[in-house]
Amino acid sequence: MKPITVFIVDDHKLFREGIKFALSKKEGFEVIEESSNGSEFIEKIKAVTPDVVLMDIDMPKVNGFEATQFALKLKPNLNILVLSMHADQGHYLKMIELGVKGFILKDSGTEDLLQAITEVSKGNNFFSQELLMNIILKKNDNPTGKALAEKLDISPREYQVLELLCQACSNQEIADKLFISPKTVEGHKAHLMQKTGTQNSVALVLYSIKNHLINL
Repeated sequence: MKPITVFIVDDHKLFREGIKFALSKKEGFEVIEESSNGSEFIEKIKAVTPDVVLMDIDMPKVNGFEATQFALKLKPNLNILVLSMHADQGHYLKMIELGVKGFILKDSGTEDLLQAITEVSKGNNFFSQELLMNIILKKNDNPTGKALAEKLDISPREYQVLELLCQACSNQEIADKLFISPKTVEGHKAHLMQKTGTQNSVALVLYSIKNHLINL
């Protein structure tokens, strides 16, 4: 079985070594490249296409925002997982707008990191629950709940899909739970993003919890 290939981008060598050591102890993961800053990453990503990029935010020369923006313009289907100490909502909302697949805190456990890498490698989203709730709690001031759901004309089925999406379920898991096809799930997600004015699944989840469409 082909291992999940990982590209680590972080300016702390000791941290990169720790990630490589953790992944080397588990079957099915392979670190194929690493960079100590965004500039170095930009050069190296032209020659390789990993299953997952672990991207830090604060780095010298070129930061994670600029590196992510460049990489996703070059390779739009690249799966980027933000791995950072920042709990500031501004950093993550900006990365989400750029199109990253998920985010996890650096002090998360190894199993959480492995789960995040695995999900993101499939093209799914992964959210650190602690970080997600911190962002939502700081950003949410005006709960709108059912009134907004009615205004947006969200159907009962769309609401079911949204609820499962906010529980970090993959398209296949949502399809299995609702007895529909993954393609139908994608259709519901597209309608939800159109109705909420969001650009991707991560932004849709944040919007939904922030505005109390879904309560976790």
